[in-house]
Amino acid sequence: MSRPFDSIAPDPIHKRRILITGISGAHARLLTMQLLKHGHEIIGIDRRPWPKAPKTVTVYQTDVRKRPAADVFRKHRPHVVVHMATVTHFTRSREERYRINLMGTRAVFEHCHHYGVEQAVFVGRHTIYGAAPDAPIYRSEEEVPLAVSTFPELADTVAADLYAGSALWRYPELKTCVLRLVYMLGSTLRGTLSSFLAAPRVPMVLGFDPLYHFMHDRDAMHAIVAAIEHDLNGVYNVAGPPPVPLSILCKETGRTVVPLPEGLLRRSLGHFGLSEIPEGAIPHLKHPVVVDCNKFKRDTGWEHVHDELSTMSSFRGELEMRAREGRARAAR
Repeated sequence: MSRPFDSIAPDPIHKRRILITGISGAHARLLTMQLLKHGHEIIGIDRRPWPKAPKTVTVYQTDVRKRPAADVFRKHRPHVVVHMATVTHFTRSREERYRINLMGTRAVFEHCHHYGVEQAVFVGRHTIYGAAPDAPIYRSEEEVPLAVSTFPELADTVAADLYAGSALWRYPELKTCVLRLVYMLGSTLRGTLSSFLAAPRVPMVLGFDPLYHFMHDRDAMHAIVAAIEHDLNGVYNVAGPPPVPLSILCKETGRTVVPLPEGLLRRSLGHFGLSEIPEGAIPHLKHPVVVDCNKFKRDTGWEHVHDELSTMSSFRGELEMRAREGRARAAR
């Protein structure tokens, strides 16, 4: 097991002023704390407040698409921008997801170009590659994103990723790093896979047991730090330990698997204690989306700290602790 990334002493020569969009989110807060440990100056933008933000962190409560966000860029002139103000859950309408994910990404990159930002890091998802029966086992950065056709609800996420990637040729003076992270699990209990596993019963398509690629959320934040401190420019897959079958993932996180024929599963989602997912996600219950992370590791030297078992154990422990706390509050 390699040494934790946050135990490596920061190099003061590379201290940067870093603006994080979506800073009030659980993962962005983790990232903020890691960057502070490395000696960087942090500024944040988010529509949501962060009431107990560190005193050294300035948070502006505004929308990245609005004029006040441009004023933040103009005032602070950040060296690096990490764009995390996107949404992955489907409780919002498709129109709102489009406005937040695509139009928000466009606004952020235009501000980066106009105000002399040195590096922009877009935090994306590996699910844009799409789950398909004829896809290669390991998806490289050169693979064409198929999620628009296999998972139409992800169209805005794919569009935001591709727009960010287009900055590589539209704004050649701006170092653009597009990170396609696998699912994240850990103590935050946030993210697509965490939400899927939050229900006590997890549906599976009868006859299928796809591999699921995930990493500990703290490893994911360390990877973003590595991308910044190595001035990455390009598109990179980011993954930690090897993938595991969905059945093993459910067993190790304390979930009950409910295998159902695909037709019955479609009618049962969100009922009988089963996880609720959009219909477009059903191919992800049948086919794996696994990525090749060698390019990122080669260019940064980064290695994950948490293996698959400790990552699943961390998630399960946090779920059980919060359940106990909920029962204790209800009993008062």
